[in-house]
This record gives sequence, structure tokens and C-alpha cells, in this order.
Amino acid sequence: MRIDLLTREFPPHIYGGAGVHVAELSRVLRQHADVRVHCFDGPRTGDEFDGVTGYHTPEHLRAANPALATMGVDLAIAAGTAGADLVHSHTWYTNFAGHIASLLHGIPHIVSAHSLEPLRPWKAEQLGGGYALSSWIEKTAYEAADAIIAVSAGMRNDILRSYPDVDPDKVHVIHNGIDVNSWAPPTPEQQSETDVLERYKINPTQPGVVFVGRITRQKGLPYLLQAVRHLPDDVQIILCAGAPDTPDIAAEVSSAVAELSRTRNGVIWIEDMLPRHELITVLNAASVFVCPSIYEPLGIVNLEAMAVGLPVVGSATGGIPEVIVDGETGYLVPLEQLHDGTGTPLDPETFVRDLAQALTTVLDDPAAATRMGSAARTRVEQHFSWEAIAERTMDLYTQVIGAH
Repeated sequence: MRIDLLTREFPPHIYGGAGVHVAELSRVLRQHADVRVHCFDGPRTGDEFDGVTGYHTPEHLRAANPALATMGVDLAIAAGTAGADLVHSHTWYTNFAGHIASLLHGIPHIVSAHSLEPLRPWKAEQLGGGYALSSWIEKTAYEAADAIIAVSAGMRNDILRSYPDVDPDKVHVIHNGIDVNSWAPPTPEQQSETDVLERYKINPTQPGVVFVGRITRQKGLPYLLQAVRHLPDDVQIILCAGAPDTPDIAAEVSSAVAELSRTRNGVIWIEDMLPRHELITVLNAASVFVCPSIYEPLGIVNLEAMAVGLPVVGSATGGIPEVIVDGETGYLVPLEQLHDGTGTPLDPETFVRDLAQALTTVLDDPAAATRMGSAARTRVEQHFSWEAIAERTMDLYTQVIGAH
């Protein structure tokens, strides 16, 4: 069986959870099938990229709207999938390629839903009129797909609400996963490697809150920066935040961080994407991980933090409640939201206050935080390993190919 995975992101060019997902999924699926990967950002070289084809944006579209440029790459990908038994696309960036490949080659198309365009209207800030194109691409692909994989039950509900013409029977929940061996509490030898802590002036003996994520509306970073004002003065705030969607949100966050830094010490902003071993060291130096998202289909970053042994405080939205066991592996922060696609909190002041209170509860009881972190690691090991996810995905592939 030949399976072609279609993705915008693939190593070494990864900036979000969908890219991590495809990289890990392709690795474990190769134990079960002939897997080919088609991705953006040009050809890859090296033995580790056997079976990986990277595509450049067509030269005549490089100055065009990003959505048009994406469609140009997608057409090349669709041509490149000849010979596949099934195509599996990830995010709207390659949904068009999967849809066209299905029509062109007469093969089934599976879509993995990592996010939904109707629930990210702020993307219009980034894509302009291209947001109408990305929305059309996603809707068309979802309604025509042979099957849709939702990374959480919350995401499945969002799909059926956003696209009521989609047959509920073809939407299957297969959670995101994590490489539990690669994401783990550091060994004593690794703990002695403090270069990254010294570089960013992180003090591992002080209590700390750590955030990891892109600078985008859905991640809720501005709410976290407001909540920090209610935390004790000795708490370090470690923001591993980069890859802003737009100059506007980059400026907004930069201004908020600068203002916060004027009122308290220990505000550390790491804009670079850290290598995994350095990020694990940073996570291990903190007391609690925070995920203040207003839209989050699941949140791989939560799994990564839990695997390292951190309790997680997260918004009770999307798939986050399927990851955090409230009071056992961290805390869920109630979040009532508008249902207009923006996810805007109905009462932002209450959300900010509750977020600060949950973080304070963890910080005030280090022994309980350690117990929660241990329980978090156990939960990841038992429920979110990639091997189990690969088996469920292969079962779906077999079912879809048999029915096509």
C-alpha cells in the first residue's frame, strides 16, 4: 500500500503543531506502508529524506497573494502523487492538492483537521482576500473527502458545526500523539547542560511559568500577558513565542511584553525556535506550563510539556479538556466564548483572573505540582503514543481504500 502524505511543513521547515504531527506520523507509518511525503519549501537532501519531495513556489506566483502561491504548489503536488493508493492532506495548505489528486488519479483522499478556517477569521489579517480562497479550498476538500480525521472530539464537533453538509459517519477521531521517548524529563547529564538557561538568564531555582507557541490570535498570548500582572513578583515568565502571523500582532505582543518588563523582573522572551533538547531544558526549569488558547483543536505543546513532567494550566476549549485531567495533571480554566468564529471570551476579565488564579494555585504548592507533573507524564505514555495512533490510522486507510 502506497500512502502519500501532503503537508505544508516538514523538517527542517517546521513552525507549528501540524508540521510536528506529519513528521512523527510519517515516521511510524513507514513501519506499515510505503509512505511518500510531499511538502513545501523546496527539495530535501540526505538519506533521512528518502521518499520526501519538496516543491518550490512557482516563480511566476512568488509575488502573488499567499493563497494563490499555495495553490500553485498544490497543483505540482497533485501531479507528483501519481501511483499512490491514497492521499492524506494536512491543513488547507495541501487540501487543494489532495482534492485535485483524488479527482485526477481516481484515488481516495483523507483530510486531517488540525484547525478550521471558519474558526480563524483573524487569518484575513494575514491572507487578505486569500482568506476567502483558503476557506473555499477547505470547504470543498472536506465535503468531498472520503474520510476526515479530527484530532479531538472537540474538533469533530467543530467540523460538523462549521460544515453541516459533511456526513458525520466519515469524521473519525484519532488524537495527536507524541514521541514519548524523545520528550521526557532530562537525565542528570542533560540537567547539567545549562547553556540555554544561562543564555536566556533563566534561573531554575525560581518558580516559573512557561508558554510555547506561535504568535497568533488563537494562542491567547495577550490574555496570558494580562494574567501575569496578578502573579507573585518572584515568578519568572518564560515566553517561547515566535513566527508571528502578521506584523500587527507581532507589534502588539512586543509592546505588551515591553510594558510588562517595565513593571516586573524575570520576563524572558525567546523568539527563536529552540532545538528539542534545549526546549526540554527550558521546560524542565519551569514550574508549570500554560496554554491560554482561545482556539486549540488539541495542542501538541501540551503533550510535550506533560511528557517532560510539567503540570499544565489550559483553557477549557477545543480538545484541551481531552488532554488535561482537571485537578490531576493540571487545571482547566473555564472559558465562555463567542460563537462567531473568533472564539473571543465573553468575559475576558474573568478569564484572565481565573487563568492567573489557576497558575497561582500550582505555584503555591510545589509538592502538588510535582505530583501533577508525574501524573501528566503517565497520561501521555498511556494515551498519546504515536505507535497506537499509527495503528488506528492504518485501519482507517484500509477501510477507506476497501470502500473506494
